[in-house]
Amino acid sequence: MDNRLPFSVIVGVILVFISIRAGELEHKKMNFWKGTVCYQQTVDTSKYSQGIVRAKTYGTEYNWEEYEIRELPDEFVEWNFKSRIESLKKIRKNEFLSFAGPHNAVVATQAIRRFDTKFSINNAVKGMGFVPRKDKLKEVIELLQSTINRDTNEKIDILINLYNTPDEVFDRTKQISLELYSNPEFETHTFLNQMINPRTAIVFLDIPSFELKVISQLLHPEDPELTEYEKDMIEYVNLVHSYFHGKFDKKFIVTVYYVVEVYNNSPGKNGRGVRIVPEKNRK
Repeated sequence: MDNRLPFSVIVGVILVFISIRAGELEHKKMNFWKGTVCYQQTVDTSKYSQGIVRAKTYGTEYNWEEYEIRELPDEFVEWNFKSRIESLKKIRKNEFLSFAGPHNAVVATQAIRRFDTKFSINNAVKGMGFVPRKDKLKEVIELLQSTINRDTNEKIDILINLYNTPDEVFDRTKQISLELYSNPEFETHTFLNQMINPRTAIVFLDIPSFELKVISQLLHPEDPELTEYEKDMIEYVNLVHSYFHGKFDKKFIVTVYYVVEVYNNSPGKNGRGVRIVPEKNRK
């Protein structure tokens, strides 16, 4: 009697194994999830009102440190909103949009390896933007909610109007983006690194070119411990994302980048990696 398994069964077992292993590749042997909700344990914003964010970060040791939250400088704000307004006008005219500029930011992180790599460092391009000041946030959310079904040209006018007066509307101490893809079944390397080590570098491809050193806080929309302010930030970022891309059937994780240092990475006399916030020092 032949007790050997049929070839088709062996192939099936191998394919199942490969499938399971492939699903594990985008993970690490750490669990950041309770059900479908992720919880970041490495950022503390309890001193936010004092201009301090605490983070547990990699260095020579893995310790909690305090970081002073800084404001983005005039040159960054002026470049950012001028570029955004120019892009909106190009959208109206159906003109080609450059991938350079303030929206597409290169985000560098480092902490741990996924199963599919020998490297802990990672780079990814993220859609980046400003968030309204705390005292303006609900007002802007209401504006976007009430106008989201208008035609594209009307919505462009609304955004240009906001961008024309940035200091009346937007918060200079942070940038913000969405973590679109991470969930209990799949985790991006950026997500894994920021959950462990929230120290992050952000570079914008453009002339002028700026680099931000930030602390990254990840906020899950279903976290029952969110503050009202955190809920409003999640609502705003998901809403402004839908303003042009259409409505989504879920709210995505939001990443808040608290500004700590700013560098001018432009070529030329006043650039070359000179730190401009908090003070002008070479890297």
